[in-house]
Amino acid sequence: MRIVEINTGNKRQVEQFLEFPFRLYTDNSQWVPPLETDARMVLNKRRHPFYRHSEAAFFLALDAKESLKGRLAVLYNRNYNQFNQEKTAFFYLFECEDNLEAAKCLFETAIQWARSYGLNKMIGPKGFTALDGMGMLVKGFEHRPAFGLPYNLPYYPRLVEAVGFEPAGEMVSGCVDRNMQLPEKIHQVAELVKARRGLHVARFESRRDLRAFAPRLKDLYNGALEGTSGNTPLTDEEVKTLADQLIWFADPHLIKIIYKTEQPIGFLLAYPDISAAVQRTHGKIFPFGWIDLLLELKRTKWININGAGMIEGHRGIGGTALLFSEMYKSVVEDQYEHADLVQIGTENDRMQRELRDLGIDFYKVHCIYSREL
Repeated sequence: MRIVEINTGNKRQVEQFLEFPFRLYTDNSQWVPPLETDARMVLNKRRHPFYRHSEAAFFLALDAKESLKGRLAVLYNRNYNQFNQEKTAFFYLFECEDNLEAAKCLFETAIQWARSYGLNKMIGPKGFTALDGMGMLVKGFEHRPAFGLPYNLPYYPRLVEAVGFEPAGEMVSGCVDRNMQLPEKIHQVAELVKARRGLHVARFESRRDLRAFAPRLKDLYNGALEGTSGNTPLTDEEVKTLADQLIWFADPHLIKIIYKTEQPIGFLLAYPDISAAVQRTHGKIFPFGWIDLLLELKRTKWININGAGMIEGHRGIGGTALLFSEMYKSVVEDQYEHADLVQIGTENDRMQRELRDLGIDFYKVHCIYSREL
């Protein structure tokens, strides 16, 4: 087995890296490819904001006949390590045939790369931005993933564990539908919290309004990280990139900001699920894929709820009720019928218990893996 670190300026190697998953998943009806523009962007070290502060390398595994057997990315996110006081590398974009030798050679090469930067641990799958879904799917292979969330073949966890990684945490995803009856008490508590704390919930009327708010998103998101671990503060450039990715397929009504007087203190991010159209277009926006994607925004019955938080000092009793109330309203408004409530960490056992008590079935599980180097 031969491992090649790709030159991101080499068109042929880039195409090999990007096209490999399409061969692996050709007979899989659930896999949703990434949007081609986003997939190419992470390999563009001149344009992607990640490379302003951090490093990444991309590897291909080739057998003796030069047949591609696997791929892997390894990331050194300096901002993550500074925020968390760690020396940790991420692995990401792992795709591989059911071939232990290929997997072993890929990870051994990635580990050597990480050690060259003085890093002493590797975790993953974990990506470049806050919108990159984390973890490896270990339950729920029969379901199509929410847009942007990882999907992998069932043997992937076995390969990763065989090369020395151990489970280090899980995230669960569940379904909410408009027929679910949220107890009226939750709405009452939410209204009481708003009245007592002087809070109000705002949402956007247009994409123009959403774009105008984007510069304030950095302080709001980073403020919500205070007192947490395992996260990464956003830079100005990253906020702009995330806004560009999110705004074009957003339903402005679904993105809600919690204010205390004129100060934003919390957020709830939800967006229409366009996975069915992404499957049909194979992730290609151009030349005509964008038409199908825009039509899907109007006809999809699914939304993804993928991010909620309150800044330090405004969490605690009542905040959960307010977020639950707004989540439910997001599902039952407009044309939507279902929502994927995605990737709630198992360390947040209180929220999980409360959501299960409301009748939410957590039918997908993603696992984060870790290995000491």
